[in-house]
Amino acid sequence: MTTFKVERWAGASPPKATKLKDILEAEGYSVFEWSDSPGTMYEPHSHDEDQSHWIISGALQLTVDGQTYTLQAGDRDFLPARTTHAAFVPGDTPVRYLIAARK
Repeated sequence: MTTFKVERWAGASPPKATKLKDILEAEGYSVFEWSDSPGTMYEPHSHDEDQSHWIISGALQLTVDGQTYTLQAGDRDFLPARTTHAAFVPGDTPVRYLIAARK
């Protein structure tokens, strides 16, 4: 069984959305770009498919199993299907990210 995990960005410069999208599509995901305003909150929910969120700019907090993870530009999560999670955009900067889904 796959479990939730976060990969932190190790690059020297901010990620390029087109390169990240190419990587996700090569992994078999359908991908679209999304943006949320500061203070946006998503109540606990789950999805029927595996998802991955890859942050382009700003920050996104994800809460999974009572633990909160703050993803910054370049960070990526791996969210298995049916994993209950909540999200929040902290601070005063919008977040831009890729949402990738695969059955």
